[in-house]
Amino acid sequence: MMNECKTIACLGPEGSFSAMASEKFCPGAEIRLCRSFNAAFEAVLAGEADAAALPIENSTQGGILQNLDLLERHSGLYAVSELILPVELHLVRREGVRDEDVRHVYSHEQAIGQCMNYLQKTFPDAQYIYTPSTAVGPGMLDEHSVGIVGAHMREAGFVFSEENIADEKCNQTHFLLVRKGKQYLAEHSKKVFVCLTLAHRPGALLKFLQTIDSFGLNLTKIESRPIPSMPGAYRFFIEFEGDIAEKVVQYALDTLENGSRGFRFLGAY
Repeated sequence: MMNECKTIACLGPEGSFSAMASEKFCPGAEIRLCRSFNAAFEAVLAGEADAAALPIENSTQGGILQNLDLLERHSGLYAVSELILPVELHLVRREGVRDEDVRHVYSHEQAIGQCMNYLQKTFPDAQYIYTPSTAVGPGMLDEHSVGIVGAHMREAGFVFSEENIADEKCNQTHFLLVRKGKQYLAEHSKKVFVCLTLAHRPGALLKFLQTIDSFGLNLTKIESRPIPSMPGAYRFFIEFEGDIAEKVVQYALDTLENGSRGFRFLGAY
């Protein structure tokens, strides 16, 4: 099967949401915990892992732009499966730490952003300190700090809130399973993911959207990213519903590629 793999790479440490997604993507596989998303990509490219589990969008914070950029940059890697992971975020502190004692809040930047209403109300003067993952919080807390972790995290000597402190209680993160080589793509798909750049002239984006509409395809995601070497120019990440095996989807992909300045097929799932 497409998702069968012996080793899967993801952002660590143990207990991270990426590790949870890895277990769901490839049950029973060895999980290679990485220090960064880039390291997870490199593990797949080097053949040290069969796949990588990578978050690309959160329903509260939007696109995880670093991973979109990495996916576009590494040719030969393709998204072959998707997973929507529910996210609950809880506060953790050492026993005896009061709200008025808190000077620092530790967690991943995305998690802090997803809990901003609660944090500003409860700890208005606290400094936010970003960590590589939500799973690293408890180990660095002292009598003047709290952390934000997933609901699945538990550690002796710490107090975890019963309340989900996320601003949006139906918070979800969209993960992609990335593999090296087109041979791992499914024969049929529900969605197709591409990246393209358009000519920097009036109506270029409108023409692209009209092309999607002319083929009767439903656009499910569009994310723009500035191109550092081309001020004022943007790269667009596009996801739309479609079966990669259908001729209409193949025609649409050919039309989009021929009508763009730069095009990369990112995957189908």
